[in-house]
Amino acid sequence: MKKSILTIVAFGSFAITYAQQAGGGITAQMLAEIQRQNAPTASDRALRNALASNSIDALAKNQANAGLLDTWFSVETKKQSITNQQQSGRCWLFSGLNVLRADFARRTDSLTVSLSQDYLFFWDQLEKSNLFLQGIIDTGKKPMDDQRVQFFFQHPLSDGGTFCGVADLAEKYGLVPSEVQPETFSADNTSRMASIIKSKLREQGLQLRRMVSEDKKAKDIEKRKTEMLSEIYHMLVVTLGEPVSEFSYAFRNKDGKAVSAAKKYTPQEFYREVVGGPLNGTFIMVMNDPRRDYYKTYEVEYDRHTYDGHNWKYLNLPMEDIETLAIASLKDGRKMYSSYDVGKQLDRKRGYCDTDNFDYASLFNTTFTMSKAERISTYDSGSTHAMTLTAVDLDFSGQPTKWKVENSWGSDWGQKGCLIMSASWFREYMFRLVVDKRYVSDKLLRDYEQKPVMVMPEDPLFQNEQ
Repeated sequence: MKKSILTIVAFGSFAITYAQQAGGGITAQMLAEIQRQNAPTASDRALRNALASNSIDALAKNQANAGLLDTWFSVETKKQSITNQQQSGRCWLFSGLNVLRADFARRTDSLTVSLSQDYLFFWDQLEKSNLFLQGIIDTGKKPMDDQRVQFFFQHPLSDGGTFCGVADLAEKYGLVPSEVQPETFSADNTSRMASIIKSKLREQGLQLRRMVSEDKKAKDIEKRKTEMLSEIYHMLVVTLGEPVSEFSYAFRNKDGKAVSAAKKYTPQEFYREVVGGPLNGTFIMVMNDPRRDYYKTYEVEYDRHTYDGHNWKYLNLPMEDIETLAIASLKDGRKMYSSYDVGKQLDRKRGYCDTDNFDYASLFNTTFTMSKAERISTYDSGSTHAMTLTAVDLDFSGQPTKWKVENSWGSDWGQKGCLIMSASWFREYMFRLVVDKRYVSDKLLRDYEQKPVMVMPEDPLFQNEQ
């Protein structure tokens, strides 16, 4: 490139930079005012020195709220073994299967079972791959920069999900014990496997778009999609193992003693033994989203695990109604799938969530005043982690003072693998609950059956769904 051209380019770049600065950039005058307002005090210097060698949470911890934690609960379901999702985003799967095995133990009154996450995760990843590829076919005539096309290519596969996925996958593929199909390294550590498969899916998606744009016959496109899924299936077999099709198993009591001779099962037969019947239709999902009208039903488009399955559908309720449903279920000994913004105000060492755990406002000499609705709208808060709701403590008037969940971060974490949440934290950072219909009033059941308002998956609340 000639020098004269370089000079013009450089001058043009400077002009653009200057124009941007003049139109809203940080000017010298503005910077001087900012620095004037931040003239360091002795307290600032001391705080800066402290933060240089300590974590923010260590210094923001509210000592007035760090006393002995009350771990007694007036309403608590039976304890069960704690699971560990390791370095994966499968909390939805762990929480969902925790509910199923707890219901089985409650129904049989003595038998226990541990369900394989690896088995159902295999089918989840294959089904989501098909959901992506079929979505690409369905939108094949739309331009590449179409919002829905971009959504598919941005999110071809994930290890996150909801209880709707557990229901659809378990009904379709059945269940197996964890002893029959144990975890693999890639199941516990999903990022590398997911990255490689997503690259392959995007490549396949481009091929399918070309076939659609060239008006190839539907049967030829379907045949090519099947070949593509065969490639994905092989990648999943290599990383997660071949899903079992038949096995022998003997149920055991809470002491670990077999109560009968081993019996042969298919995964579908084992599902019927453990669950007893269909899951879909037995529960409703409720959610607290103060941005939207309460007592209305919403459905998230394309937010499902299988192409032929159920979108994420929920009834939006005030927290008081959600608490009422949860208390009714817990009083009857039923655990529930639930989700939260678990990272907010979490004291990991104590396994305790409370709105007063950390005083960030005083540490930084500022305020944090956003409401729950405002935090959702600005991507500051949303459902990030699913856990199994297992207990509530009620005061003399029947109002909740604290809650407890079984987590899936291992038994050596928090309260022996559990997490305690104050009532105030629960209202601010709890989002979703799956509850059996038997605990739902006729009025709310009618509300749930309304024609749902369709919500786009790009909504801030659904970006980190679990």
